[in-house]
Amino acid sequence: MQYNVKIDAFEGPLDLLLHLINHLEIDIYDIPVAEITEQYLIYIHTMKELQLDIASEFLVMAATLLEIKSKMLLPNHNQAGLDDELAVEMEEDPREELVERLIEYRKYKEVADDLKSLEQERGLIFTKPPSDLTEYAKDIEIEKKPDLNVSLYDMLGALQKLLRRKRLQKPLLTKVARQEIPIEQRMKEIIRDLKNTKGRKRFDDLFSILTKEHIVVTFLAVLELMKLNEIIVEQDKNFAEIFVMQRKEQ
Repeated sequence: MQYNVKIDAFEGPLDLLLHLINHLEIDIYDIPVAEITEQYLIYIHTMKELQLDIASEFLVMAATLLEIKSKMLLPNHNQAGLDDELAVEMEEDPREELVERLIEYRKYKEVADDLKSLEQERGLIFTKPPSDLTEYAKDIEIEKKPDLNVSLYDMLGALQKLLRRKRLQKPLLTKVARQEIPIEQRMKEIIRDLKNTKGRKRFDDLFSILTKEHIVVTFLAVLELMKLNEIIVEQDKNFAEIFVMQRKEQ
C-alpha cells in the first residue's frame, strides 16, 4: 500500500523560486536559469521522496524553467545576417516574462507581510468605554512572540540536507516490513525528548531512525507542533542550522 501524505502549507512555485533566489543571493533581474532550474528540480525531487502530493503548478513551473533554459542554450537563427549589436537588441530575453511575474509576486508578498504585522499589532489592542481603573492598574509586560523567520522552505531545505548526508535520496535495495507510525505518537515523543534535553536540540538529531517512514512522520510531526505553537524553531542567522526547543508553558 502506497504511503501518501498531503500538506497544504506550500504557497506556490513563485514562492519557492523567490526562496531560491534569496538563498543563492541571485539578482532577480539576471537569473542564471541553469542553476535555478537545477535547484528547483532538487526541491521537487525531495517532495517526491517524501511522497507529498505536489500541486500541478509546481510541475508546470518546472517545465517552464526547462523551456527557458533550452531557449537560452539554442542559437537564434532568425537574426542571421544582421549586425551583431542590432541582433542583440532585437533578441527577446526568454526570462523576461518570468522576471515580471516574480517581481509582481514579490510586491504582493511584501504587502501581505506588512498587513500581517499590522494585524498582529492590532491584535494587542482592545477597546471599551473609558473607565476609572486606577486602583487596579498594574504594570503588565506583554511578551511578544519572537520573529523566527523560519519558513516551510527552510524546513524542507534542512530535511533535504539531512537526506543527502544520510544518502537516502535513492531507494533502499532491501525490503523491510512496513510499520505504521501515528503522527500523534511521534509528536508526543518529540515533546518528551525536548523536555529531557532542557534546551535547544539540532533539527537533524530528531531523526534517530533512518527509515523513510520514520523520517516522513517525524518531519510532519515537527510541522504540526509548529502549527500548534508547542515548539520553537529558530536559526541564528539566515540559512544557518535549524534548532528546535519546547515552548515554555505560560
